[in-house]
Amino acid sequence: MSTSHAQQLVEQTMTEKKRRELPVEAIDQILKAGYTGPDDFTGPNGFLQQLVAAVVNRALNSEIDHHLGYAKGEAVPTDQTNRRNGHTPKTLRGDLGPVEAVIPRDRESTFEPQLVKKHQRSMAGFDGKILAMYARGMSTRDIQDHMQEIYGLDVSPQLVSDITAAVCEDLHTWHSRALEPVYLVVYLDALVVKIRDKGVVANKSIYLVVGLLPDGSKDILGMWIAATEGAKFWLSVLSELRQRGVRDIMVLCADGLKGLPEAAEASFPKAIFQTCIVHMVRSSTRFVPWKLRKAVCADLRAIYTAANAKDALLALEAFEAVWSSQFPMIGKAWRARWTEISPFLEFPPEIRRAIYTTNAIEVLNRQLRKVLKTKGALPDDDAALKLIFLVLRNAKKSWGHSSKDWTASGAQFAIFFGDRFPQ
Repeated sequence: MSTSHAQQLVEQTMTEKKRRELPVEAIDQILKAGYTGPDDFTGPNGFLQQLVAAVVNRALNSEIDHHLGYAKGEAVPTDQTNRRNGHTPKTLRGDLGPVEAVIPRDRESTFEPQLVKKHQRSMAGFDGKILAMYARGMSTRDIQDHMQEIYGLDVSPQLVSDITAAVCEDLHTWHSRALEPVYLVVYLDALVVKIRDKGVVANKSIYLVVGLLPDGSKDILGMWIAATEGAKFWLSVLSELRQRGVRDIMVLCADGLKGLPEAAEASFPKAIFQTCIVHMVRSSTRFVPWKLRKAVCADLRAIYTAANAKDALLALEAFEAVWSSQFPMIGKAWRARWTEISPFLEFPPEIRRAIYTTNAIEVLNRQLRKVLKTKGALPDDDAALKLIFLVLRNAKKSWGHSSKDWTASGAQFAIFFGDRFPQ
């Protein structure tokens, strides 16, 4: 870049900055109008609130001037049939409190204001604040109190419902979006939520599906709700993923979801089904006394950290020799599900770390449970999906990035799966 060009950019930036700054004379005039303290600025009907209203109304008048081709007070062009036709008052909800706007009208009703669109009842960004509070678990009453205390606004429960209902369209778009053709690992897990169904509160499972991409990042592929699970349900979920563009899944990682292995074999026959080892260990130690749990977990660890499947079976036999007299159900459970437990033992350590647990979803589930516990029973399925979608949308800002050591793991995936790994 030449010196002259760089200087031009600096001068252009300084000019734009000066253009955005409020003139000193205007600031002095505001202060002379009776400023005595911060409340005069930010309090109800303060300077800032009045300033926002004045700017909004001035901008709206400029918009209709441009639309009609002449300013207020000027002569109407001879060929102009459309003219001003009064105005409509409208109260807008804003961060500084209510803003009294005056919306100009024209005779032919062709004027479409851009700053304050038709049917708009709040300033830009206001609805987003309500959605953010709702997604963080605040109840409707909490949101009402917060908006009254901070902004001096009376927000009705119906308004909160209307704003959050607008998210349903975003939810539908998100859930029907096109997906990547290849995922290295797809994690599936269930979250139990209390939902009212025909006047009765029932436990329903919401199933989250998260995909691991070749670059190491994670993406939430979708969520499904069902009272019961089975091969038919999972076949519909996996078929939907195929319709949205998924062509290959290398590893499916889940925990004891009924009917999933059969559905996976039908939809993605090349996928390796792997049960979550962490969940397996938790279920194995559920009835183990606390004083023995550390020793039992240590012996179970010898199974899933073995060098290969043969050594893992020997470790399982050693475990049964020590603990089968006290906890016979643990060894039986591991043998019954051995075909779903052992696949990851054939992988190198870098791939094992990626597939042996559904922790990628557990992180999301912790955030969801934190919000859901403040809500009690949700009114219906749509309310549950809407709330979870908002939480997931917020969580995505700090979740899903690739790990620092992903380069080694990605290389191992590429070697092991060969041509199936996208280049």
